[in-house]
Amino acid sequence: MLINHLGIDRGKKFLKETILFGNDPNPELIGILGVYFVQGILGLSRLAVSFFLKDDLALSPSQMGALIGVAAIPWVIKPAFGFLSDGLPIFGYRRRPYLILSGILGVLAWLALATVVENAWQATAAILLGSLSVTISDVIVDSLVVERARRESFTQSGSLQSLTWGISALGGLITAYLGGWLLAHLGTRPVFALTAIFPLIASAMAFLITEEKIKNNNDARSKPKVKEQIGQLWSAIRQKSILLPTAFIFLWQATPSADSAFFYFTTNELGFEPEFLGRVRLVTSLASILGIWVYQRFLKAISFRLILGWSTVISALLGMTTLLLVTHANRALGIDDHWFSLGDSLILTVMGQIAFLPVLILSARLCPVGIEASLFALLMSIWNMSGLVSQEIGALLTHWLGVTETNFDNLWLLVVITNLSTLLPLPLIKWLPSTDPQSQEVKKTFPPAEVFEHHVTGSLAEPGFIPELVPELIDTRD
Repeated sequence: MLINHLGIDRGKKFLKETILFGNDPNPELIGILGVYFVQGILGLSRLAVSFFLKDDLALSPSQMGALIGVAAIPWVIKPAFGFLSDGLPIFGYRRRPYLILSGILGVLAWLALATVVENAWQATAAILLGSLSVTISDVIVDSLVVERARRESFTQSGSLQSLTWGISALGGLITAYLGGWLLAHLGTRPVFALTAIFPLIASAMAFLITEEKIKNNNDARSKPKVKEQIGQLWSAIRQKSILLPTAFIFLWQATPSADSAFFYFTTNELGFEPEFLGRVRLVTSLASILGIWVYQRFLKAISFRLILGWSTVISALLGMTTLLLVTHANRALGIDDHWFSLGDSLILTVMGQIAFLPVLILSARLCPVGIEASLFALLMSIWNMSGLVSQEIGALLTHWLGVTETNFDNLWLLVVITNLSTLLPLPLIKWLPSTDPQSQEVKKTFPPAEVFEHHVTGSLAEPGFIPELVPELIDTRD
């Protein structure tokens, strides 16, 4: 009996210290991790959505690109959902009901795609609903992470954020290959029906969240000083030390994308099957983790200007290797299309991750003391807006160049334009700080923006619905 008790204690200690990075395995933590896991596992339908839009609805590459861009809208207005959950409790609660609601919206979105969606307008509505579902759940669990992070000791700092990112990445890894395999064997609509199960898990996690009921809606906490907070944000964003880096990164990320056109090329021209594309997703997921490790191990001490400038140049040059596949020159070199795609995807994903990580870190470092969470949420919304612009410009270019589901004559030109366009903002790279923004004295401090810290923080790796729609064979833009 004593041996069993000691074994249980050791198991709990191992779980807490090794698996959970020092966080107590209480019900609320399980609820938080459950929601992040669901966000990662929704990647199960990623390829299914792309094939559904291409084959079932017969959308052109430009139409698919435009639709994917529209799905970014809920992420652009993410802070608004923070205001909503702060100022409009449901049945006296600010978190549980919204988490349950997000799950219900997700179920409706995926069931609609599985059953009644028959045209592009209906698909847009269903995808927007699914995007809204994930955005709301992300706002709620982010707020819980922020509150728990405040109680962390210095030695434990960042452990919960790392844990939540890891559990979301785990969900993505599990479904990376599985999504392609299921699509090949079941078809698109059954995969959507299967995906509809997971938002229900997110709703169920709401009952594990610890939350006291608000007895009086006139409680001062239920009426955040929105005008004051917006004024503080406006004062912060007008500072050159914040405005110029924000403008540069927006321009850099808003350059056009050829993702949708390239997806059509690989499936219609090269004949890549869903199962193989699932393997590519698995490779790119692992490559993303590798990119993070390389940055953390070797590059994190390099200045933002240097790492972002050189990674952009190198990524643009490496992105040109896609021309070998587009022109079939790889076959003349004796390299099979499948192997070339796997290798190119791995290299470009690692470089893309190395290029993007400094953006996330810089965003966090730009935020003045007192409104860290609110300004970071605003910056994440701006970055999401740049992604929307990127998709829409890419869709227009695809249309203007005459790239369709069967005509890829000008795809090489689209690849060249999208790669070279990433270099256009580089003359403005001096807008980025040359040193750590936190060491600069030009920044103000503000009174704590408690309402924002509760509910509108942005996670360092926005897990949004958008990445689950974009075909991730080769990112020709980063």
